[in-house]
Parts: sequence; structure tokens; C-alpha cells
Amino acid sequence: MIHIRIIAIGKQKEQYWRDAEKAYTTRLSPYAKIDIIEIKEEAFQTTDVREHVREKEAEKIKKYLDGSGMVVALTESGTRMDSLAFSAWLTTRTATTGKITFLIGGPLGFHASILDAATITLSLSDLTFPHQMVRTLLLEQLYRAITIEKGKQYHY
Repeated sequence: MIHIRIIAIGKQKEQYWRDAEKAYTTRLSPYAKIDIIEIKEEAFQTTDVREHVREKEAEKIKKYLDGSGMVVALTESGTRMDSLAFSAWLTTRTATTGKITFLIGGPLGFHASILDAATITLSLSDLTFPHQMVRTLLLEQLYRAITIEKGKQYHY
């Protein structure tokens, strides 16, 4: 069984996102151990403090990076893959490490030190999404990728 850890800036405030997240973590449970770590978002009033906010959030993220497994930072400029390529990529990576950590940034993105600490940056889309939605999208894509690899009927 693979171990997937998601470290996310911000909480799932709305019940509908929590429900969707629970549905996918339940679906994933036969195939993967999923740990979700929520990190409190740094408050800001204007984007002129962007770098300071990113740095504070980076410090919090780094406390959870233990050096084991692969670290994937989700960014809008990261590598793009279709579902079949993502499935193959995930299968290959988890076969060697068994553990993978996905990082989801807050509204202002990641500090450069987090991007440097990541093994790879990955993009889920050319579009920009709220970070709460990204958690659900990531879980759905993980479920899709694993069911493709296992030959289950989900991806057509």
C-alpha cells in the first residue's frame, strides 16, 4: 500500500469540500494510506507582503518534510500530464519510494525555498483554482490514476 501525504495551506471550511474530500479518501483507502495535513494560512491585507507571507508559510511546511519519499509542489507552472501519463508517473514513483507528498500552497503560492525542496512541480490545469478545490481535484486524480493502474472501471 502506498502512502500519500497532502500538506495544504488553509482549511477546508465549507462542508461540501469536506464531504467530497472524505468521499475520495474513502475510495482511495483500499489502495493508499492518505494523510492530510492542514497548515494555518498566514493572514494578509495586501499582496505587497507576498514574499513575507510565502516565507512564513514555507517555514510551517518545512516542519513536515522529513526527507523521505518524493515531494510534489502543485503550481500553475508545473509539469502538465493527462490522466494516463499521471497514472504511469504515479505508479513508477510510488514503486520506488512507496511514499509521496503533495504540497498545496495558499492564495499567494509558494516561497522559492519550497519549490527548491520539491522533487518536481506539477500542474493540474492551465487554469487557476481555489486551494480548497485543488485538494478535491488532486484526490480525484489520485483515485483516477490508481484505478487506471489497477484496471478498474472508472476512467473511460
